This record gives sequence, structure tokens and C-alpha cells, in this order.
Amino acid sequence: MKIIVAGGDGFCGWPTALYLSKQGHEVSIVDNLVRRKMDEELHSNSVTPIASLEERVAKWKELTGKEIKTFIGDLNHYDFLREVFKQTNPDAFVHFAEQRSAPYSMIDREHAVFTQSNNVIGNLNVLFAIKELAPDCHLIKLGTMGEYGAPNIDIEEGYIEIEHNGRKDKLPYPKQPGSFYHLSKVHDSHNIMFACKIWGIRATDLNQGIVYGLHTDETELHPILNNRLDYDGVFGTALNRFLIQSAIGHDLTVYGAGGQTRSFLNIKDTVRCIEIAANNPAEKGEFRVFNQFTEYFSVKELAERTKRVAEEMGLSPKIANIENPRIEAEEHYYHAVNTNLRDLGLEPNLLTDEVLKEILNVALDNKDRVIKENVLPQVTWK
Repeated sequence: MKIIVAGGDGFCGWPTALYLSKQGHEVSIVDNLVRRKMDEELHSNSVTPIASLEERVAKWKELTGKEIKTFIGDLNHYDFLREVFKQTNPDAFVHFAEQRSAPYSMIDREHAVFTQSNNVIGNLNVLFAIKELAPDCHLIKLGTMGEYGAPNIDIEEGYIEIEHNGRKDKLPYPKQPGSFYHLSKVHDSHNIMFACKIWGIRATDLNQGIVYGLHTDETELHPILNNRLDYDGVFGTALNRFLIQSAIGHDLTVYGAGGQTRSFLNIKDTVRCIEIAANNPAEKGEFRVFNQFTEYFSVKELAERTKRVAEEMGLSPKIANIENPRIEAEEHYYHAVNTNLRDLGLEPNLLTDEVLKEILNVALDNKDRVIKENVLPQVTWK
């Protein structure tokens, strides 16, 4: 299968590109490398050293004999995207190429506008490219569980059956996004659903939970193939932040009461979910939604588990509740459905103490790279 991985230089895209290549697919990466530039903008970095994309794909070919083509450019530039489609004629388009941080989208007007224009227009360009140049191409789009928010009812997979005034209908599940980033993903979902209806595009929207973990079998083959490990208050997830804080002797900073509950999955499951979607494409004209996660935890639970594991490794972190920079419910109901991917064969990698220790050991080995002032939040929703 000929597969484009847009955003293939990023945290989810890079290991996905390697995994799909290993499975024998003809993989092309499209990336504008803006995530690397954001490190410079934020004066931040990955805890793990990251080689250039050129070095990465060269090392992959050296180790495996498999070539991954690279196209450096922006999905917002339609002439560039059309040329990529003409050269690759893709069977599937895996779309990771969006600004992925809620805090980044909330820095100020400029960052909110960039997030929405980059994400929404880039995604629209992909839809038009499929319509014009590859009408049978399956769009596999990375959404987010954050589109749903935290409703006081169970979260279904994309759709919900509603009875109102004696009539029933199956409708898109109501969205309650919590940032300008999450709003951009909602706009994407609406645009994809509309394109499927009017043009017959086939699409799978993967509403992904928060991804943890670091290595996949492929990235462990050589240090040049390292994946990112973000820890700052803009791109670092709560779990990553807690692990890095443990490594450098910093308090584990829980936002507010810590009852915020979110869904999670291992990076190894991310790459497997993409493969499952690619091997089981949506029907022509179908807008299919999968909730892509395996477990859910509260922020407080993650801090407590990190503290316990760190103590077993001879460290002595403390948990500190700090003012929540976000506008969100800190205690709420949370239950989400995730049966579709499991029904198609996903066997979850769960969050074990061994996984936490693996990441913490990497953080300890690279703790001199941590810029300590970056581990506290500097962006607020107010």
C-alpha cells in the first residue's frame, strides 16, 4: 500500500512511518519541520536528542534496506500538496500534520489564529487533493478525545442516537472543546464529514487520547531513530512532566484538585491503530469515527503512580497542587466507549510500572538536557 504520513517527523508520525515501512508499505513523509522551529521559539527541547529528518530516514534505510521518501513542505500550500499526490498516488493519507498543543493555541491571538488556520486550511487542502487526484484514497485523520470535553453522560464513538419530541435520529456526538486547538479539530471533523457526504470520500477520524511512552520496536533500533520526549508546559503531557520532574528533583505539579480525567494510550498502540485503520478502510462516502484510547486516569492518579514508581527507584518526589492555568472542571464524570478498534484486533499495551520506569530511566540519563524553568506552566486560559 502507498501511504503518506503527513507530520511524519513528529512524536506520533515518526514511529508510525517506521512501523508502516517495516510492514512492507511504501511510505512517504510530508512535513514542514515547524515543530522543530517551535522548540526554538519556546526556548525548549526534547529530553531525548533528536537527529535531523534526513539523518533519520538515511539510518532507517541503512538498517532495514527500506526507503522512506520525504517531502518538505506545508499542507497549506496547495500546489506543493498537489505535486506530492501526483508523485505518490497514495492509497491512504495519514494526517498528523497539525499544531497539536492546547497551551500553544492559548498563548495569544497570533497563536490561536495560527493553530486554526494551519489545522483547518491544511485539512481542507487534503480533502480537495483527495477529491481531485486520488478519489479512492482513504483519509486517516488524527482527531482528539478532547473534542468531546467531559460531558455528564457516556462518550460514544462519534455518533449518538437521540430521541426528541417523539422522534429519533443518529447524530454526531455533541462537542465541548476546551481550547482553540481542540476547536480546530472539531472544525476538521465537520469538514471531513461534509466532504464524505458530497464527494464520496472515505475517511476514518481517530479521536486519540493522550499518548504516553517513548520507544517502539523500530525507534529502539538505533539512537538516530529516537522519538521525542517533551516535558515543557506547552507540549509536555502531564505524565511526561511528572516523570521529568521526578528525574530533576522537582515537585510533581498537579493542576488544581487533580480530578481532571482523560483517556490515554501507549505510542505502540498509536502505530498499531493506524495500521488497523489502513488495513480496514472506511467505505466510499463513509465518515467513520473511532475513539483511540485504552485506559483513562485522573491527573492526581498519574501523579501518585509516578511518585510511587520514582520512590521505588530511589528518588523522593513530592506532589504539589498548583493553581490551574486552564479553565476546566477539576472533578467530573468520565466514561468513554472504545470498542471499534478492539473489535478490529487492537491488543492494548497498558500503563504498567515497567513502562513508567523505562521513561523515567531515559529522563534520568538525559536530565542534563532539561531546561528546568520550562516545567512549570506559563500559559493561562484567562
